[in-house]
Amino acid sequence: MSTEIQEIRLNLGHIELAAHLFGPADGLPVIALHGWLDNANSFIRLAPKLRGLRILALDLAGHGHSEHRPPGAGYALWDYAHDVLRVAEQMGWARFALLGHSLGAIISVVLAGALPERVTHLALIDGVIPPTSGPQDAAERMGMALQAQLNLDSKRKAVHPTQERAVEARMKGLVAVSREAAELLGQRGLMPVPGGYTWRSDSRLTLPSPTRLSEAQALSFVKRIACPAHLIVAADGMLARHGALLEQLPFVHEQLPGGHHLHLNDESGATLVADCFNRFFGIS
Repeated sequence: MSTEIQEIRLNLGHIELAAHLFGPADGLPVIALHGWLDNANSFIRLAPKLRGLRILALDLAGHGHSEHRPPGAGYALWDYAHDVLRVAEQMGWARFALLGHSLGAIISVVLAGALPERVTHLALIDGVIPPTSGPQDAAERMGMALQAQLNLDSKRKAVHPTQERAVEARMKGLVAVSREAAELLGQRGLMPVPGGYTWRSDSRLTLPSPTRLSEAQALSFVKRIACPAHLIVAADGMLARHGALLEQLPFVHEQLPGGHHLHLNDESGATLVADCFNRFFGIS
């Protein structure tokens, strides 16, 4: 496919989102959703290697160059799914494929399970269902989340003296990435502020969720998926140690070498993922 990247903005009425467009105008419509605290550059290596696809790679709300949600609002999975539907409406896509990594994969599963008639293909990278918990934890989790919201008012985002220091911090984050991956994410995720640079992402993204689904509820979305689905599991990623969950999935999954960001960390990882998904989409 073409390596040309088009930058666009989409006004959804309730929020404005930024995105990259890759590929031929007549290609199969695909909406690509990145992971937590990442941005559309998550697909900057992978998208040009995928054939015959019209890929719209979003900056999810609160990430990259997209707007943050208004004061008092949060970042629930269902709100992200609503955003994706609004994007599809703006693009004129009655049916579309979803390509998701991590959080983006979870959003993809939620949307494909909730409205299976809208989704043609589901291509997932190291993510399936949201973290789950039992009903006995509900009150404690709610209290923790409410207190964290109050505490956020007194916190300030980290400011790094140089872009290099900001990149190094991202390399050592909760999910480690390669230097090249951190630099690519930084191209879209860093902004200058007094004293240096900070990440654009909304601080509210770090707040714990006030509620969680049970495992049965989460898997109900998986069970309603009606389209072909293919999950790539990173050998050194987040899903490889959840064999019991993988065995419950009704769709194809395969393991590839690399970490959680295997599609972004280096060109060889991106090529391996692209080879799998080109076979999956079956477009020559």
